[in-house]
Amino acid sequence: MIRTTIDRWHDLLGGDGNLDDLLHEDCVFWSPVLFRPQKGRELTKLYLTAASQVFPGDSPGGAIGEGSADGGAAGFRYTRHVLDGNHAVLEFETTMGGISVNGVDIITCDDDGRIVEFKVMLRPMKAVEAVRDRMAAMLETLGG
Repeated sequence: MIRTTIDRWHDLLGGDGNLDDLLHEDCVFWSPVLFRPQKGRELTKLYLTAASQVFPGDSPGGAIGEGSADGGAAGFRYTRHVLDGNHAVLEFETTMGGISVNGVDIITCDDDGRIVEFKVMLRPMKAVEAVRDRMAAMLETLGG
């Protein structure tokens, strides 16, 4: 089931699809900078929408899920997928303001393929700080 869910997630990142169709109404989002989880489809959608604006897009011509051969591309890209049952761990890399960002999305879906939990973890600390500041500004812009 998770493989189909992740394929749909990648389609969404490419601009094809609707988050409402992929997120369970009781989805929980775990931010790398907030202590408490954000509960519900609308809050999860808000954070994922903000993140899509904060993180740079894919490199021109680069496929989501494939790392850059030279390692020099600044665009957001998934570099590793670990899929098991209803769980996925997707490692990603990008560059923000000259800071290398490395993180993982930990995604759990239900038996219907809807995401019930989305957790983001980041490193190093400078990346966490940069993402925190940019996400706060974007959430304010989006009305969150």
